[in-house]
Amino acid sequence: MPDTEKKDGAPAPSALRKSAVVAIIGRPSAGKSTFLNTACGEKVSIVSPVPQTTRNAIRGIVNGSRGQLVFVDTPGYHDSDKKLNLRLKSIAHDRLGESDVILYLIDASREAGKEEETIASLLAPVADRLVIAINKIDLPAAKPVMTRLFLSRVLPAVPESRIFEISAEKDTNIDPLLIALFDLSPEGECLYPTEFYTDQDVDFRIAEVVREKAMLNTREEIPHSLYVDISDMEMRKNGKELWVRAFLIVERESQKSMVIGKGATLIKKIRTEALHDLNKIFPYRIYLDLQVKVNKNWRQKDPILGRILR
Repeated sequence: MPDTEKKDGAPAPSALRKSAVVAIIGRPSAGKSTFLNTACGEKVSIVSPVPQTTRNAIRGIVNGSRGQLVFVDTPGYHDSDKKLNLRLKSIAHDRLGESDVILYLIDASREAGKEEETIASLLAPVADRLVIAINKIDLPAAKPVMTRLFLSRVLPAVPESRIFEISAEKDTNIDPLLIALFDLSPEGECLYPTEFYTDQDVDFRIAEVVREKAMLNTREEIPHSLYVDISDMEMRKNGKELWVRAFLIVERESQKSMVIGKGATLIKKIRTEALHDLNKIFPYRIYLDLQVKVNKNWRQKDPILGRILR
């Protein structure tokens, strides 16, 4: 569990506590998942260099002396007419209307383009509950001054006091950013018990960790062509072990052999790396039976998209 006093600075002078749902929005690979994990002090959202790793609205919870922030890490906002990408955009858009506060992450190492303009147009009407984080300032390519000029043009209603230069990876300036989010949050009771740092179901967390390792160990079109199906789970050994049968689903037979690897070396590596992380997350041991199946063109099938995108 996270240190509940680690991430929000000194105690508030008032006894009144804040509680808010905070939507995180930004382009693919802006660092939203990394920020969420850093803020929560635990691995809540999977991370990979592949754009649009996040496919669901992931909840991470920060508890502190000021109250509770429930972060929703939305999929990267990306202009595309493909069915999967349209679903991902819909998830991100819906979360804006459901949130109390919005955190916009913008990558200082990339030039702002059409997608940033689109995001800014979405956020302009809700500037009164918006905080902006200029991320990746630790990178040599970062140009935070140029990013600020862009923001002053497209979101002039957001004051400088609500714009922060951060490094989510290096945990730089995260505390002042959280304080600003608490300042905008309404007063209220905590939405979750204070020992919680996420509300994800066990099967979802396992599937996401397996998918992360598969994405990190594959290349070309495969990372976007796979999802994980948890077909069965059973608690064994008096609650000391959770047995899980999971399938890595790909779109074509040729992809299946690539994911398995010669002599099953790749699927074994994915399983080993997934278990390494899972056995640090859960208080019981995970036993993972991992296999690969083909579901042709699954990204075009509404029933599957409806099941895996939440």
